[in-house]
Amino acid sequence: MKTFALIGAAGFIAPRHLKAIKETGNRLVTAFDKFDSVGVMDSFFPEADFFTEFERFDRHVDKKRREGDPIQYVSICSPNYLHDAHIRFGLRSGADVICEKPLVLNPWNIDGLAEMEKETGKRVNNILQLRLHPSIVALKNRIANSPADKVYDVDLAYITSRGKWYNISWKGDTTKSGGVATNIGVHFFDMLTWIFGKVKKNVVHVREENTAAGFLELERANVRWFLSTEYESLPEAVKLAGKRTYRSLQMEGEEIEFSDGFTDLHTRSYEHILSGSGFGLLEAYPSIEIVHHIRNANLTHPSSDYHPLVKYRQNGLVVK
Repeated sequence: MKTFALIGAAGFIAPRHLKAIKETGNRLVTAFDKFDSVGVMDSFFPEADFFTEFERFDRHVDKKRREGDPIQYVSICSPNYLHDAHIRFGLRSGADVICEKPLVLNPWNIDGLAEMEKETGKRVNNILQLRLHPSIVALKNRIANSPADKVYDVDLAYITSRGKWYNISWKGDTTKSGGVATNIGVHFFDMLTWIFGKVKKNVVHVREENTAAGFLELERANVRWFLSTEYESLPEAVKLAGKRTYRSLQMEGEEIEFSDGFTDLHTRSYEHILSGSGFGLLEAYPSIEIVHHIRNANLTHPSSDYHPLVKYRQNGLVVK
C-alpha cells in the first residue's frame, strides 16, 4: 500500500484521483486546498489530514519524511499555473508525482523539471488518459499498420459549454489557465501527435476568450481543429437534443467514436503509473509545445484548411 498526498482536493477533477487512489488499494494520508469544500473526501479517505494553508501542509509532509514515514506519491489537481511549483514541491519532498493536464504551461518548465528528476531520483507522471482509451489505442494501431506514406485528413471538435462562472474563475485567465486551447485541448493535441506523429506546421485561425481554432500539419495527418466553451458554438442538432457538450473526431469523413469511457480512465492511469509505465516528461513535451505556440502565434486568416465550425467575421463577412 502506497501513501499519497493530494494537492487541490476541492477541484473538479479531484474525485477521480481520490477514486483512483482507493481503487488501486492505496491510502491518502494528507490533502491540501485553500478552499475547504472537500466533503467528497469522506467518501474515500475520511481519516486523511487536511490543510487550507500550504505552509502547514508543507510542514506536515516534511515532518512525516523526517519521522521515517514519507509520502510516496503527491497527486496534483491544482490550477494549471501552479502545477510547476507543486510538482517541484513533490520532488523536493522525496515523492514521485502524478499531475493532471496540462503538466505545465511552457516547454522550458519541463526542462527544469527534468533536472529536478535527476537531482532527486524521483519521477513526474502526467495524466494522459486518452492514450489508454480503447478506441484511441485501436486508431493508433490502425494508423501504424497503414501505408507509411498515407496522410489522413482529420477534423477534431470539442465544445464543452460553460456558464458565466468560467471566465470569472482562474480558468478564464489566460495567464493562469493558458487559454482555452491549453485548458480543454491539451489532451487532444497529445492524442493527435501520439497517433499521427510530429508537428510540421501549426497555424492558428481563432484565439478568443472562449474559442480557439486552427490547423496542424502532422507527419501522418492534416488536422483542422476547433475548441470552445461557448454554448452558441454547439451545432444546432446538439442543442436541440438538449446537450451541452460536443466531441467529434472525423478521419476521412469517418466518425471515430470515443465519447464513452472518456472520464473513467484515471484508475487505469494510476495502475500504469504504479507499475512503472506511466507517461512522463518526454511524453508531455509535444502537446505543451503545441499549446504554447497556439497561445503566442500570430493569427492567420482562415482562407483554407479551417474547421467547418469556424465562423470568421470581418467586414460583415461570415465564412462557415
